[in-house]
Amino acid sequence: MRLGSALIAAALALTVTVGAGSASAATAGAVKYVALGDSSVAGPGILPQDFSPCLRSTRNWPNVVAQRLGAELTDVSCNAATIDDMAGRQLGFVAPQYEALRPDTDLVTITVGANDIGLGFVVPSCYNALPQPIGSSCKARYTAGGVDQLAGRIAAIAPRVGAVLDEIHRRSPGALVVVVSYATYFKPGGCYPKELIWGVDADYLQATWDRLHATLAAQAGSHNAEFVDVRTPSMGHGICESIAEKWMEGTLPTSPATPFHPNATGMARTGAVVAAAIGA
Repeated sequence: MRLGSALIAAALALTVTVGAGSASAATAGAVKYVALGDSSVAGPGILPQDFSPCLRSTRNWPNVVAQRLGAELTDVSCNAATIDDMAGRQLGFVAPQYEALRPDTDLVTITVGANDIGLGFVVPSCYNALPQPIGSSCKARYTAGGVDQLAGRIAAIAPRVGAVLDEIHRRSPGALVVVVSYATYFKPGGCYPKELIWGVDADYLQATWDRLHATLAAQAGSHNAEFVDVRTPSMGHGICESIAEKWMEGTLPTSPATPFHPNATGMARTGAVVAAAIGA
């Protein structure tokens, strides 16, 4: 994946200090970068926050990308955002994320979809205080009767993701559009009882995220966008790992971050991965 030569020249020529939530003034000709997406982009709980209702951190991965590329960032990512919030007013008053897009926007990144399939509610439903066979498996519930409910939800949002990418191109026809995956959550077999999710359910949840990643990649490929895989480089850095190794926090965070979201290390590493992919 690569920026056009003019954008690369601008990125190499500039070193810009950027702030989340608004476009930062920069030298004329800077790459104009808009970050769209949900809490995996915004970074709720990671300090410092920008004091917006979106719980956005000024250390989230779009800020890292902007700093590495020397880009002028407009970050409208928002906690709990869904596909509908691209065009609608989140919380009733947060402006639609599409409104940040301009005809002269050069670069757009987006991560969205997890909230649309309800993963924020699904994960807590998989908690089991006691080991097997006491309690019940959430995989068994979500796949009862041979029908995987979460797989069905992912299939249902696929064309909606494609429509989002088409609208981004319509509003910013010259922009490089980059779809970014979510990071790895669970290692194979999980880590019960460190995280109170049985191994069979941890594997099911990670497989669901991976199915979502595959759908995002497919939609990117068929709608003139690039896809950056964060899942692979974040393997070995999920919620089960040591404090020094993990990019994601679990049920009880060990650093400032929201449960089951990236921490500051994860944001820094993700930003490095995305920036390297764009500049490769």
